[in-house]
Amino acid sequence: MAIKEKNILNRLYFIATCMFIFAIAVLVKLVNIQFVEGDVYREKAQERVFKTFDIPANRGNLYDSKGNLLATSVPKYDIRFDALTVTDKDFSKHIKPLCQALSKEFEKPVTYYDKIIRKARGNKNRYLLIRRNLGYSQYMRVKKFPLFELGANRGGLIVEQRTVREHPIGKIAERTVGYERRDDQGYYTRVGLEGAYGPFLRGKDGKRKKQKIAKNQWKPIGDANEVEPQDGYDVVSTIDVNIQDIAHHALLKQLEEFEAEHGTVVVMETKTGEVKAISNLGRTKAGKYYEKLNYAVGEAHEPGSTFKLMTMVAALEDKVIDSSYVIDTENGRVKFYDRVVKDSKWGGYGKISAAKAFEVSSNTAFAKMINENYKDNPRKFIDRLINMGLGETLGLSIKGEGEPKIPYPGDDDWYGTTLPWMAHGYGVAFTPLQVLAFYNAIANDGEMVKPRFIKEVKTWDKTREKFDKEILNPTICSKETAKITQEMMKNVVRKGTAKNILTNNFIVAGKTGTCWGNYGRDKEREYISSFAGYFPADQPIYSCIVVIHKPNKEKGYYGSDVAAPVFKTIATKIYNDIPIIDEVSYTAVESKPVVKSYEKYYENVQKYKTIMPNVTGMPAMDVISLLENMGLKVKLKGSGRVKKQSIKPGTKVKVNQTVRLELS
Repeated sequence: MAIKEKNILNRLYFIATCMFIFAIAVLVKLVNIQFVEGDVYREKAQERVFKTFDIPANRGNLYDSKGNLLATSVPKYDIRFDALTVTDKDFSKHIKPLCQALSKEFEKPVTYYDKIIRKARGNKNRYLLIRRNLGYSQYMRVKKFPLFELGANRGGLIVEQRTVREHPIGKIAERTVGYERRDDQGYYTRVGLEGAYGPFLRGKDGKRKKQKIAKNQWKPIGDANEVEPQDGYDVVSTIDVNIQDIAHHALLKQLEEFEAEHGTVVVMETKTGEVKAISNLGRTKAGKYYEKLNYAVGEAHEPGSTFKLMTMVAALEDKVIDSSYVIDTENGRVKFYDRVVKDSKWGGYGKISAAKAFEVSSNTAFAKMINENYKDNPRKFIDRLINMGLGETLGLSIKGEGEPKIPYPGDDDWYGTTLPWMAHGYGVAFTPLQVLAFYNAIANDGEMVKPRFIKEVKTWDKTREKFDKEILNPTICSKETAKITQEMMKNVVRKGTAKNILTNNFIVAGKTGTCWGNYGRDKEREYISSFAGYFPADQPIYSCIVVIHKPNKEKGYYGSDVAAPVFKTIATKIYNDIPIIDEVSYTAVESKPVVKSYEKYYENVQKYKTIMPNVTGMPAMDVISLLENMGLKVKLKGSGRVKKQSIKPGTKVKVNQTVRLELS
């Protein structure tokens, strides 16, 4: 009996000891949670109810070289209502005037707002949408409405701000302007100027704490941000919207006329390398054209006869020929191994000089000229091309530059026919901008400058950083060689393959190009038409390249017919419509059209407040200023002066009403 009682006591002691140890463990854990891990658990609990969100900073503005907006950030506001936080007293007092104010602002019946707000209060809805996409001025008015003016906690006002990137010039240069997007993992996709200069434009995000009020619904705590976002810097690009508009429409017209697949145009200032216009248009399945890809920067392809300038410069620099060097084009058909080089002119050109071969763009002459002088040492020719800077990218700030291709003896793709085929632009590959940089260098007497898209970074009127001319190669060739080829390019337009674009007002220099876009006996032949050059030829101001892919062969495919006319249109309009040289005079000289335009604008500003004026014939810039000061929203189509307006003159208008203007 005593033994049994002893065993029971031992068990009780064991159980008591275990319970004591368990109690100690619980106590230790409680102490640990309270004093050691407490902050962690409290933070997790807070995260379930409160969370800090990033407030995106306003991106800086992107301007053209004259101060016209290419891209700007516009704040947009969504207004919501927390129907639960408002007291019965405040709700009863303010519901009627609030609904009346909302009705007047957004042009919906008072009963509509009364119904949805009362229903939200009955359902304890803490996230009722009132209105999306308000502009700043409209948001400020709504913020002062009855009840809302009491603030977030007492008045139930929930304001969610975001920024929208807008392009005032619309689809023109859309790919060049580009974008910068960040995914959920923080990785950026960068396109065009917006992507290239994102570090300047994007600014620093702010912080705002929000409280969870329902599943996936977060309400801001208070009206202010914890950390205010810092706006990005403004970027002034080299683009000129007037030249951009000219280039865009000249290219578009030709693409539509020749039913081409896609095309590109670049206009560059010769001395500085500033890109004044860059247009890239691709065709959709519906036959329309839009800024699809940046072909000028990213698409490397065989240039065809525009490469003959590079060939000529190399041969002249190596002194294996001079401009009077004679080549027999035979019957316009010359065989190299198992392949035949052909001239576009049946029967050939007979015996002609190197200068004449360039002028008429003889494939056979160039193939024979280079093969005869370099076949024993092809590396000499290739090394000359590479030394002129043709083997490397330009190092552009815009992402996605295509890689140039120059085959080298000993490579897997080097054949016996490679050298003569290279001579007239096959087997090599360059982007349009890389080709233009070379032509621009010849216009500069041999100095190759880097194509540039940015002038400066600034905040308001204060310059943060300036970007100046950058020289890639001070002398790609001697000035003597540059002068010889300059004269050859003038003759191409005077009496050669591009004589159809000869003008009486100024001299143009350049070279046509027509290249097969595909190979193979079973393939339907496609072409790439191009023209590269500069103007005025005697004192070059602008260089330009036009490349058009896969035009309808039944309508034309030669560079002289398809690409060169685009160059002529652009050059003529720039020369006639835009001052080539800015002259500063201290003598006050008034332009009658400008004075008359300003007087009409000033008169309209003083006269019209709530009545739609007649803006037909006015410049777009004046019209935008006039109508936006009246509180109207302006949507533009086209460029230039107003041809048609959607609201008739004399009609009474309201604030935030949209007026559509058609320009010409």
